[in-house]
Amino acid sequence: MNESKPKAVILLSGGLDSVTVLATARKKYDCYALSFSYGQRHSIELEAAKKIAKQFEVTEHRILKIDLGQLGGSALTDMDIDVPETQEEGIPVTYVPARNTIFLSYALAWAEVLEAQDIFIGVNAVDYSGYPDCRPEYIDAFSKMANLATKSAIEGHIISIHTPLINLSKAEIIRMGIENGVDYALTISCYAANEQGEACGVCDSCRLRKTGFDDAGVADPTKYTK
Repeated sequence: MNESKPKAVILLSGGLDSVTVLATARKKYDCYALSFSYGQRHSIELEAAKKIAKQFEVTEHRILKIDLGQLGGSALTDMDIDVPETQEEGIPVTYVPARNTIFLSYALAWAEVLEAQDIFIGVNAVDYSGYPDCRPEYIDAFSKMANLATKSAIEGHIISIHTPLINLSKAEIIRMGIENGVDYALTISCYAANEQGEACGVCDSCRLRKTGFDDAGVADPTKYTK
């Protein structure tokens, strides 16, 4: 624990965006990383999150188990729904119902326990898949709820939800990460990565990742199967 820095809870998926957030937040905050085993298609991203948390020397890294697969409704949690290989119109089937609300609620609870007033999440509303819980309006609404619903806020300790990537392109995010020492070879973005950690190369997340590295003029270290 770093007594000279304020505490912050960082939502860490093991993907490109969340590691960039962690790399930037650690400069000013004593970081507590929070990941979820939520019934997603693969656990490779959690192995990536462990490596990333260790590399950036977070004070504590917790992986909470919640089974959203019991509810289904998403290609990421229901094995009977295929991950699409082409871009879809509207909100894609890879959207996990209420995922960010659930994740942020756990982060909020841990922040209260830690007496932390800052939560970081790597949502993005520029180069993204159109998920409704990645928009600025959603974050603003959750922030209002958080400060109405917590003992911490009622006692005057306002909780802030930080979204440093929300208005950045994927290329800008990658450049930011490189400036802050991120090794993107450790990250997993793919919705359907195999057990060796190889990305499918055709899902929406892989498409956004590939384009981001191309636009940033940076070599993509990802191992793709296609």
